[in-house]
Amino acid sequence: MAVKVRIPTPLQRLTQGREEVEGTTGTIIDLVTELDRKFPGIAERISENGKIRRFVNIYLNDEDIRFLSAEQTAVKDGDEVSIVPAIAGGNR
Repeated sequence: MAVKVRIPTPLQRLTQGREEVEGTTGTIIDLVTELDRKFPGIAERISENGKIRRFVNIYLNDEDIRFLSAEQTAVKDGDEVSIVPAIAGGNR
């Protein structure tokens, strides 16, 4: 069994339009590195120098990885990872 990774719409052009891809176990940053091998350019939009960019939120099974072990959060078979770009806005 693999890890399911949900890809946000702005990054789907890098995944040939797929909104969900598969990855392997390890850590979140390992997963990002693996995704970049499969879909070149995706890592630079998600991470920088081995850290997840601050405007990108990543959830492991609906849990924000910032409250777990951040980039070093372990990912195992059957897990679901969601990549969610932060959205700013509001009323004036």
